Amino acid sequence: MRILIANRGEIALRIIRACRELGHESVAVYSEVDRTQPHVLAADLALPIGPAPARESYLNQAAILAAAKKAGAGALHPGYGFLAENAGFARAVEQAGLIWIGPPPEVIELLGSKTAARELARRVGAPIVPGTEPLPDAAAAHRFAQEVGYPILLKAVGGGGGKGMRVVRGPEELEEALARASSEGKAFFADDRVYAEKLIERPRHIEVQILGDRAGTILHFGERECSLQRRHQKVVEETPSVAVDAELRRRLGEAAVAVARGAGYRSAGTVEFLLGQDGRFYFLEVNTRLQVEHPVTEVVYGVDLVHLMIREALGETLTLRQEDIVARGHALECRVYAEDPLRNFAPSPGTIQLLERPGGPGVRVDSGVRTGSVVPLDYDPMLAKLIVYGSNREESLARLRRALAEYRIVGIATTLPLFRLLLDVPAFRSGDLHTGLLDELLGAGSVEALQAAGSPELEEVAIMAAGCLEARAATALPADLMDVVEREGAGWRQEGRRVAHGRFPR
Repeated sequence: MRILIANRGEIALRIIRACRELGHESVAVYSEVDRTQPHVLAADLALPIGPAPARESYLNQAAILAAAKKAGAGALHPGYGFLAENAGFARAVEQAGLIWIGPPPEVIELLGSKTAARELARRVGAPIVPGTEPLPDAAAAHRFAQEVGYPILLKAVGGGGGKGMRVVRGPEELEEALARASSEGKAFFADDRVYAEKLIERPRHIEVQILGDRAGTILHFGERECSLQRRHQKVVEETPSVAVDAELRRRLGEAAVAVARGAGYRSAGTVEFLLGQDGRFYFLEVNTRLQVEHPVTEVVYGVDLVHLMIREALGETLTLRQEDIVARGHALECRVYAEDPLRNFAPSPGTIQLLERPGGPGVRVDSGVRTGSVVPLDYDPMLAKLIVYGSNREESLARLRRALAEYRIVGIATTLPLFRLLLDVPAFRSGDLHTGLLDELLGAGSVEALQAAGSPELEEVAIMAAGCLEARAATALPADLMDVVEREGAGWRQEGRRVAHGRFPR
């Protein structure tokens, strides 16, 4: 079978590798700016689909389907993001005679509506946060808030990734928040409808990996803790969660399977929940695709979810039984972004002058870049995922510290310093997490709070260390990397902070 991957970066490379292992040919697609990226070079065949802007390339359904036809592909895997949860595209793929590697279009459509998914969860007995149907006007929102009490959360019906969400803590904030949520819903999801939920304060974000086949078998693979988020975007994920015991894990799994079965689910997906401080959990939504954080489930449960997705789409039924699915050990994943945490996470496009990946026992790096790769502004800034595995959480944290000390990216700013500093935050080390923790630590978009949590003297020492590094670089680095030093002062300040903080002893 020849399989086209309608995506880019690390997830495209991940799927290409799975295809090769299963004996299938892979077809990559690429925009003009991605012509020499690793996923293009790794595939058996690669075809251009348009200019750099995503709407003209990776979101261009006609161009992708034309490439599939030209390549003689028999199936298509969408990865995540872009068109992965677009029911119309899934239908178009099937109408073109291709196998869609993912949930059926009608399931994507059903669960893509937050309100329809909530109603399904209620119908099958999964606990849901008190909420409304799409709000007809601000008066309806005011009435709901009076019934359940502030704070409430306004959410775009088609929302995701933190877009179209507004917290409302009092009646004076409601109308402006409603207008903003509606506007974002229209801009990002072509749907200006908004609904309201009671806000669960300081919850954990817990999700359950599911997998179903056409014979009606639906399995769950435990939970992932995704509470470390910046502005509703996940930053660090792990499995298992320190907050989930065997009984809670069973109940979460049963609720996830009930929702999936009620929807007629096939392929891989994720059922997301909020876990309150009182131990009660509530259905949040279903992501009808492969998740970014799927590797932590793979290493702990000993499965290959991409293999299973492909095999299910090609007609195989699951041979696993629920009792066969047993967690062993603990895993953490850090999302490495081309963003500068010292400049309010500003995008950091450019050329990667030097890339050194960590390795050794219990370390996996799913990366879409290499030395010399150009990081454009046109797409999501995630460069790679660093996954560490150990027999328990303490061993995973030790391996994460070691792996972060080995990981070097020169030429652009990245979020690596953030993870190094997080390791010394007591709440992170103990697993005392909630979805607002990272935003609280970051304060007004800076990492000063995290730096202080690591060492009160860090800033002073970092300045001295940065000076030492620049002097060292002046005598030891080749000319092209000297240009990087001069151009990327912030990057060397980050390196100075690493040295000052004992992350990479010289």
